Amino acid sequence: MAATKVVTDVAGNVWKIVAKVGDALDEDDTIMIIDSMKMELPETAPTSGTLTEILVEEGEAIPEGETVAVIE
Repeated sequence: MAATKVVTDVAGNVWKIVAKVGDALDEDDTIMIIDSMKMELPETAPTSGTLTEILVEEGEAIPEGETVAVIE
């Protein structure tokens, strides 16, 4: 199975990471929550699979278009 990158649609701060590496995810499961312009926005899995990498940390500022996780 090919790796799928999880890319943010907004700039903001990683408020909370909900999923852990090794978790089995279904499409649209929440991986983390991004705080952007005083709103908490879920970053969800674009596809089903296993979360193999989380590339950011809680509290980290991220730009729009940043790859934040990888699912296989």
